[in-house]
Amino acid sequence: MTTFRTLDDLGDLLGQRVLVREDLNVPMADGRVTDDTRLRSAAPTLSELADKGAKVLILAHFGRPKGERRPDMSLALLTRPLSDVLGREVTFIDDCAGDDAVAAVAKLADGSIAILENTRFHAGEEKNDPALVAEMAKLGDLYVNDAFSAAHRAHASTEGLARALPAYAGRAMEAELQALEKALGKPEHPVAAVVGGAKVSTKLDVLTHLVEKVDHLIIGGGMANTFLAARGVDVGKSLCEHDLTDTAVAILDAADRANCTVHLPYDVVVAKEFRANPPVRTVNVHEVAADEMILDVGPNAIEALGDVLKNCRTLVWNGPMGAFETPPFDTATVSLARTAAALTTGGSLVSVAGGGDTVAALNQAGVADEFTFVSTAGGAFLEWMEGKELPGVKALT
Repeated sequence: MTTFRTLDDLGDLLGQRVLVREDLNVPMADGRVTDDTRLRSAAPTLSELADKGAKVLILAHFGRPKGERRPDMSLALLTRPLSDVLGREVTFIDDCAGDDAVAAVAKLADGSIAILENTRFHAGEEKNDPALVAEMAKLGDLYVNDAFSAAHRAHASTEGLARALPAYAGRAMEAELQALEKALGKPEHPVAAVVGGAKVSTKLDVLTHLVEKVDHLIIGGGMANTFLAARGVDVGKSLCEHDLTDTAVAILDAADRANCTVHLPYDVVVAKEFRANPPVRTVNVHEVAADEMILDVGPNAIEALGDVLKNCRTLVWNGPMGAFETPPFDTATVSLARTAAALTTGGSLVSVAGGGDTVAALNQAGVADEFTFVSTAGGAFLEWMEGKELPGVKALT
């Protein structure tokens, strides 16, 4: 793995101004944070730096203000929630660049923590504008990136600052990079990948990359229907990208050349309408009626996939096996997730999962805490699975 500096490489921090890029883009309703996962993820780095006497200055984006100041997207809204998570006072500075921000930072006591205003209030943030980078850099002596979920963006606060100041990975970033290295960088074989979701078109690059990296590729969700159709299966009314069957064939051929076994369901759960708890039946994939749609993987296939995982040492997971948000079509996802969790806690499997739907599915199965690592990153996790170099990570090396 390419080396990068971490907090362990920092010297005396007393009085040092440390700009810390965090992802505080948390969901809110009626002015209240509804899920503080990202706040809790930021806590170890922020507390460690403050405990060592640094002036900790948090950089983050919130929403998509497109370069305009919007009160409903001000990070001032997060000072109290973050204070509650950290158990210490967090103050607010009304900008993340400029003379007023420099003056406000100068007044901070050693060991204090402050949130700077939304980086995206500046149009230059998403353009990685060198002038904005230079202004931000005046606020700090050191830079720490702790936001893997924003690392796929070459923005001023994620990539530009890492080149303008001595740059380090925070604890959350460090943990993420170490977990990803175990999953696909230098994994223990056999390696399995579960890739689910609605459409092949959204994960073409992921599938193309993975067949060269893993020993077993398990395809679920709506995208499995496209692969079944490519193999001549009539999938009825199922969600299916029929215009991509040739692409699916090409991926299957590439998998054969790479000695990667692709697993598609051979029994499925079907219904004539997509709603909660409709009449369903479990059939062989060749028995789907013209007026039926495939909404989950069947029990025989799930049992077989569980056996595949039992013979693997590493698992990377992105996307559900079926329409997991709507019962009873969460059965396959929950069952396979629990099998993976049991193998992980038993010590035979390293399991790394990521993506919004995946995290929701693992939480629904009650096993998110039993996986080796669960990434809350969406786009960054997907681009990593595609084999792409992430600008915010590259800038740390």
